[in-house]
Amino acid sequence: MATHKAVATVAVRGKLALIDVPTVAPAGRQVRVHVEWTASTPLDLHQNDGGLLVTHPQVLGDGLAGTVVETGPDVQSLRVGDKVFGFAFKDNTQRAYQDFATVAETALGKLPPGFSLQEAVTLPNNTVTVFHAVTKDLGLPLDWPRPVSQESFPKNPHADTPILIWGGASSCGQYALQILRAWGYTNLLATASPRHHAYLRSIGARHTFDYRDGDVASKILKVVEEDGRPQRPQGQHGPAVPFVLDCIASQKGSLSVIAGVAQKGTRVAALLPVIVRDATDNEAPVYCMDVQAAVNWAAGVEARGVRTHFYKDDVFFREHLQPTIVPELLAAGIVKPNKQRIVEGATLLERAQAAMDLLRGKAVSGERLVWRVSDLKL
Repeated sequence: MATHKAVATVAVRGKLALIDVPTVAPAGRQVRVHVEWTASTPLDLHQNDGGLLVTHPQVLGDGLAGTVVETGPDVQSLRVGDKVFGFAFKDNTQRAYQDFATVAETALGKLPPGFSLQEAVTLPNNTVTVFHAVTKDLGLPLDWPRPVSQESFPKNPHADTPILIWGGASSCGQYALQILRAWGYTNLLATASPRHHAYLRSIGARHTFDYRDGDVASKILKVVEEDGRPQRPQGQHGPAVPFVLDCIASQKGSLSVIAGVAQKGTRVAALLPVIVRDATDNEAPVYCMDVQAAVNWAAGVEARGVRTHFYKDDVFFREHLQPTIVPELLAAGIVKPNKQRIVEGATLLERAQAAMDLLRGKAVSGERLVWRVSDLKL
């Protein structure tokens, strides 16, 4: 095939379009994947309605799952017929909303037995985001191989340090709780709608809070104080909540409240972009890329924007995070796939547009919008 079908954003706030794109043969360590499933993300909405990081026409989607149909000459671990899932984003040839994607084998992991492609596709982009944000932006260790028991965990001065996950029911929040718990972090705090609290406690949250509570910041600080701060060397004092991962990054909805929790020495990592105004049917979104300038922080708070697309600057993560770590965590039950809402439609374009409309309408909570991509029968 010289070309195949893809769904692209073609104009800011416009309807998605079906376009023809080149079918690219893999080179070097690349493979060509028949894309069978994807999971829509807020970034898709930011790109379509806000034009964020977009050159039109741009194929959308960075999480894919499907079957390897062709391999490059230097591929080491994948074979034709392998079921794979991964996170790829560099250009139109790699993205998910199309019949075929040609990507580096290091951007993919093999599907473990006992899982479906539609389950696995909920993992890659947000598990990668967690590892990158926790290690690079918060500066906390997630050593690999993971210690197999509490007794074998290396001495970690932050094992009982309060870590706040804002947006715990989001995909990224759920994976953050599971991953941090698996690495021995025991004092995890999470915000979410109350209907999600029991589940979040089951996957690692010590305490849960209603993010809509007007007094939530003071309640978080009160719980931390009642729990007792972690032991520190004599004479040293630090913030009540030293680490915050903001999985929502809304200027008014999360960061302005987190500013009431953060104190001198707190590190805040927020998933970019900061949403100043959400997209609606009638208004374009407004974004900010500077977390430090987005709200008035207390002196000494370090607020950073998480740039997941730079995770490959870490050579170890580039080679091992998606091919090895994520599949092994899934196979071992250390992380569980997000709950899926299957988006239906008669065609690739209909399913993509339906998912986009659901994202814009904020019709998703505690689950991922997952949908079948290619209509080709190979």
